[in-house]
Amino acid sequence: MAMKNDSSVIEFTLMGLTDKPELQPPLFFLLLVNYVVTVMGNLSLINLICLNSHLHTPMYFFLFNLSFIDLCYSFVIIPKMLMSFLSERNIISFAGCMTQLFFYCFFVSSECYVLTAMACDRYVAICKPLLYTVTMSRRFCSLLMSGSYIMGFACAMVLTEGTIRLIFCDSTIINHYMCDPFPLLQLSCSSTYASQLVVSIVAFKVIIASSLIIFLSYTLILFNVLHMSSSKGRSKAFSTCGSHIITVGLFYAFGMLTHVKPSSAGFVDQEKFFSVFYTNVVPMLNPLIYSLRNRDVKLAVKKTLKRITS
Repeated sequence: MAMKNDSSVIEFTLMGLTDKPELQPPLFFLLLVNYVVTVMGNLSLINLICLNSHLHTPMYFFLFNLSFIDLCYSFVIIPKMLMSFLSERNIISFAGCMTQLFFYCFFVSSECYVLTAMACDRYVAICKPLLYTVTMSRRFCSLLMSGSYIMGFACAMVLTEGTIRLIFCDSTIINHYMCDPFPLLQLSCSSTYASQLVVSIVAFKVIIASSLIIFLSYTLILFNVLHMSSSKGRSKAFSTCGSHIITVGLFYAFGMLTHVKPSSAGFVDQEKFFSVFYTNVVPMLNPLIYSLRNRDVKLAVKKTLKRITS
């Protein structure tokens, strides 16, 4: 993918999260804490899964990949975002902008597919427990993850290639803290009809397809759980799904609030506000959600600490 377009633009200026000086120091501190917690939380969960053999199961294999994506996602977005609070002009080169756009789209799309794979895993575990070991074999899980990354890569390539082909003229100020497809489309002085159509189709395919599979999986799970005779079995089924439902709810809710656009002109600041939760807060919360609600992870923490201290 060549980082070259038909316009003479060689760099963009990112406006950042806010232009109000009084808000910048507290926001910088909060986002720095958010970044540290995100990196430490996801790295800790990745290490726990690697070091504890009782976590070498399909569920934790998918969780490992989710934490890996969230970790990479934070590296793509947050450092440049923090720079906007420290420099007068937060400049990003054209190649740097397209690179950030590519990896942003790649990790967001891949996370959608990983969350979908996790929903399918929970469906097989609860609705087809006797077939779980055979169905969710190591080979099948690896194929699911490979497919998630390949489809994420394809979506990112299509969106980035479409953006590179746009022509940018006099205005090079992006009203955002990152290179998001929609602010870049608004900045173009060429026709954006084809690019907007491509963005809409890709977003529709990724979001609708994955959310439908997740919804269908949990509908079948709910139907199966309601027909269980044992209250203990129902409780166990709901507890194993609870963390994933919270993660999916946060990811899709803030994603929709960020990218579903009303006609109001003042929506840009609101979009940036919601996107902070989508790009910064959700990757931080995911390891906390899975750790606090999960006995296996708590046991792994105790074992690891005992190993370190002994």
